[in-house]
Amino acid sequence: MLKNCIVIGGGIIGLSTAYYLLKEGHQVTVIDKSDISSGASFVNAGYITPSHFIPLAAPGMISKGLKWMFNSTSPFYVKPRLDKDFLQWTWAFNKSATAAKVEKAIPVIKDINLLGRDLYESIKSSSEFNFHYDHKGLLMFYKTEKAGEEEWEVGLRGIQEGLTVSHLTKQEVKQYEPNVDVNIAGAVYYESDAHMTPGEFMPAMLNYLKQNGVTFYTNETVQDIGLENKRISTVKTDKRELQADEVVLAAGSWSPLLTKKLGLKIPVQAGKGYRINVERPTGITMPAILVEAKVAVTPMQGFTRFAGTMELGGINHEINPKRVQAIANAAASYYNGIEIDAKEMAAADCGLRPCTPDGLPYIGKSKVCNNLTIATGHAMMGWSLGPATGKLVSELISEKKTTLNLDAFHPDRTF
Repeated sequence: MLKNCIVIGGGIIGLSTAYYLLKEGHQVTVIDKSDISSGASFVNAGYITPSHFIPLAAPGMISKGLKWMFNSTSPFYVKPRLDKDFLQWTWAFNKSATAAKVEKAIPVIKDINLLGRDLYESIKSSSEFNFHYDHKGLLMFYKTEKAGEEEWEVGLRGIQEGLTVSHLTKQEVKQYEPNVDVNIAGAVYYESDAHMTPGEFMPAMLNYLKQNGVTFYTNETVQDIGLENKRISTVKTDKRELQADEVVLAAGSWSPLLTKKLGLKIPVQAGKGYRINVERPTGITMPAILVEAKVAVTPMQGFTRFAGTMELGGINHEINPKRVQAIANAAASYYNGIEIDAKEMAAADCGLRPCTPDGLPYIGKSKVCNNLTIATGHAMMGWSLGPATGKLVSELISEKKTTLNLDAFHPDRTF
């Protein structure tokens, strides 16, 4: 049965959902509070990451967070605040950060990332619209032997999961990255990963959807959701009132503000990430993560992007110059001769990643509401998991068997 669907949120998750709902023949309307030209879907590192199978809520992260809490330049910064939702989220995060829960999450995260990669490749091969997609793998650059040992442990776990992973010496790295002088001890290389240029893909996808009949209401804020007999009856924006058979909530870090109106609590905290673009030749041709600094480096179309940091500080878009400087310092430290200048740092931007307490996104329907599908909480994997989430949501709404088991992503799960 074909349905009239409203998607709330026009980021990579929302647009991917609209794409697959359109493919199923449904009528689709997307609502976004912006003009869909900025935000986390535009400033991320552009990684498709089967290598990132360890959830954020891993053992040791709480102690690291406490250690880093008062250091505003640290890779993972938690801004201390007496906020009920934040404190409850922190408690749930702590409960989730166990070895047993991480072990359970590993194959789940790996499988949905692989699905995301396959779907990007399928969209690319369809030639419906053009975009940069490069399957070169990912280098994990480390400076210290301790970091190298820890990274290779993860690599060995990846091999157990069927990924192709190798441990490279500094000399062997030269074969992959011949045009730059890296100041490292070695690297762990994941063949599985790919990368893109988000700021190119998003407008291309948006244009494709508009040309193929998807309705967009941009610069509109959803103010209220009417609920009758466990079904959403109306979606009210600041400009209109809409009705639909199905509603998809893909509003990222803003999603809990809307679920609260339905009496549904989905713990999500906004994790701010920063990016600096260097629009001059750097010689960098391979995506890399600077392990100790937790900075991602991506060769994109016409520029190199340096991105990083996780700042849990609520919903705000304030740029902290210290965190931007930390990314620039990391670039200079790992790549000899690469200096990010003041003008490039001044043009830094940020985006908010929606983080769940256990590091797994919410994908599915809550018992609270029969015609609402939630698709949020993807944290640092939002770009990687966009098409996979969109595909799974379209299967749910089309009442088909889902490609992956969604139990681990259930929005009603407890922590």
